[in-house]
Amino acid sequence: MSQRTAQTLVGLAALAAGGLLAWGASGIPADAGYAGVGPNFLPWLVTVALLLCGGWLLFEAATGGFRHMEEADDEEGGFWGGFVWVSAGLLANAALIERVGFILSCALCFMLAVRGFKSAQGRTDRSPLSFVKDFLVGLAIAAPVYWMFTQGLAINLPGLTGTGWL
Repeated sequence: MSQRTAQTLVGLAALAAGGLLAWGASGIPADAGYAGVGPNFLPWLVTVALLLCGGWLLFEAATGGFRHMEEADDEEGGFWGGFVWVSAGLLANAALIERVGFILSCALCFMLAVRGFKSAQGRTDRSPLSFVKDFLVGLAIAAPVYWMFTQGLAINLPGLTGTGWL
């Protein structure tokens, strides 16, 4: 596949993602809330930005290709191991957030994503202690975020218990 074809496909993928996001955003009610902004504002803002970026990418691909882009080195490729770790974290979070609550699912997501980033750097410490440390750091980040949203802002996030503290 030529570089120009690949660049065109990237632009088309961005447009397709923007179209899917527009379809999803059209189902969100537009009732204005605080400061006159409704719940559909941010999805539509991201949709428009993604559609503009996709259009710009297609324009660039059609008029000579992405400019100031380094030539691809045939020896380098994507780091699939890291991609798998990060993807596993995101999918685990989505699958478990309603079952084990926000804090634990986000801590697990953090731990798995850190595994991916560390492995991309060549740091492949797979000792149980390393996993526990990363999970505890994830807990230390997720717990205050959860409490801030549920207790401070009165926004419902899935919890492990009905008390609102876990």
